[in-house]
Amino acid sequence: MSDTRDADFGAGAGRSGWIWLPLSLLMIGIDQASKLWIVHHFAEYERLHVLPVLDITLWYNKGAAFSFLDDQNGWQRWLFSGLAVVVGIGLVVWLKRLNGRAQWLLSCALSLILAGAIGNVIDRLRIGHVVDFILCHWDNHYFPAFNVADSAITVGAVFLLFDAWRESRGAKRASV
Repeated sequence: MSDTRDADFGAGAGRSGWIWLPLSLLMIGIDQASKLWIVHHFAEYERLHVLPVLDITLWYNKGAAFSFLDDQNGWQRWLFSGLAVVVGIGLVVWLKRLNGRAQWLLSCALSLILAGAIGNVIDRLRIGHVVDFILCHWDNHYFPAFNVADSAITVGAVFLLFDAWRESRGAKRASV
């Protein structure tokens, strides 16, 4: 990933990756507001056809990605919540060590992943499951429903991969 040796550890939040935390807060706010709106305006499994490949619906997910462990008796709520908290702490520490301006793509990626993790853990702790409402499909083939937090994690992961790819190309050029 991006080299943190050039990060200014003594600069505080001014130059660290923490300058990207407002993005995390914004995404958490959008995620929670969208879930609240869906819960108040849709019955479970009610669907609104938006595009030929997109529906808005209300699904509850007690598991993880792709409803993994959704059928268990509740222990998974605490496992996934604890895991998200540990990952979140790790991301906040990582962000602190980055130079938020020089390593902007990596900082943005981590902030989006952090937002997604926190957005879903809020659901798990507050209501015992995650609210999903975006349903993509092609003909009779459906992708598991997801939400804004899941989208933030996905976009953050893509940015993380792109940052790693960019850095590896820069390292190859430097060695030539």
